[in-house]
Amino acid sequence: MELDIKGIMDRIPHRYPMLLIDRVLEMVPGKSIVAIKNVSFNEPFFSGHFPHHPVMPGVLIIEAMAQAAALFSFENDCGVNPADKKIAYYLVGVDGARFRRPVVPGDQLRLDVVAERISRTICKYAGKATVDGQLVAEAKLMCAIRVLED
Repeated sequence: MELDIKGIMDRIPHRYPMLLIDRVLEMVPGKSIVAIKNVSFNEPFFSGHFPHHPVMPGVLIIEAMAQAAALFSFENDCGVNPADKKIAYYLVGVDGARFRRPVVPGDQLRLDVVAERISRTICKYAGKATVDGQLVAEAKLMCAIRVLED
């Protein structure tokens, strides 16, 4: 299954400047995803990180992995939709994060995320980010699902 930007925006609540997924190349609901983030010089974070040598912050690479995870985790679950305003999907843990090389303007970040455990309250994932086939970052992620009170 592939998704364009409209399909992505239908499934998660993030919007500019925090929407960090541009396209989904492959998705197996409840199992895994391959998503793309095109890194442009026009990203708002580059003006301060760093003006003389723009580098995508590692924390945003991790956030992109978490957004990708949200896209595939509940695709077949009618009771949970991360885009629903009554449901919050929080990144609550990051383990073993490693950053191998900088991500710079012009790079295409490929995000490969695999579910290790998905439940109605806590989900665990293994994520890798690559550019041109080279590993740039990896981490274990934990996300929590919460129903928001009115």
